[in-house]
Amino acid sequence: AGESATAIRHPNYVAAAAPLEHIDQFDAGFFGMSPRDAAVFDPQHRLFLECAWEAFEHAGYVGERLDAAVGVFASCGASEYMFKNVLGNAQVAQSVGEWLIRHTGNDTNFLATRVSYELDLTGPSMNVQTACSSTLVAVHLACQSLLAGECDLALAGGAVVAPAQVRGYVYKEGEILSPDGHCRPFDARAAGTVISSAAGAVL
Repeated sequence: AGESATAIRHPNYVAAAAPLEHIDQFDAGFFGMSPRDAAVFDPQHRLFLECAWEAFEHAGYVGERLDAAVGVFASCGASEYMFKNVLGNAQVAQSVGEWLIRHTGNDTNFLATRVSYELDLTGPSMNVQTACSSTLVAVHLACQSLLAGECDLALAGGAVVAPAQVRGYVYKEGEILSPDGHCRPFDARAAGTVISSAAGAVL
């Protein structure tokens, strides 16, 4: 998977990850985007946009113009994709421009508003960043917005994608990562977490 032999030989190397399949796939045409725009669009933003669409489908709002105020409360991780993939490609960086690369679909501060724009939603649109609790806080804020009458429907969720999907890590005592590659939430044996990628949304 591209991991260095030196890292693998380290006595504290943990060969564990929680990959997400198909992070390189996105139906740009479905959302009216050009292949060029999609190429600089962070997978976290792509996946969350798809999850948002699916949430509306599952709720029965397919192909309808919603006559309601719909709030969006969303979170995502830092854009490793921009730093490690897009900006590393000099031709793309020069032809698109760093400002557009950042604002077209890589800045964490544009996730919620991008979804609101792409899906033509009117209502509060808020990006939530509280580290590991971000998506849970997004759901809380969505509920509060509904209770306050700020919106009629609320979409809440988040996405995080590590471009290096199948690499392990070197365990260091006192850090957040698990010493044995297992995550045991709410268990007396819990000792850390595992680097993972995921996306989800609720309406």
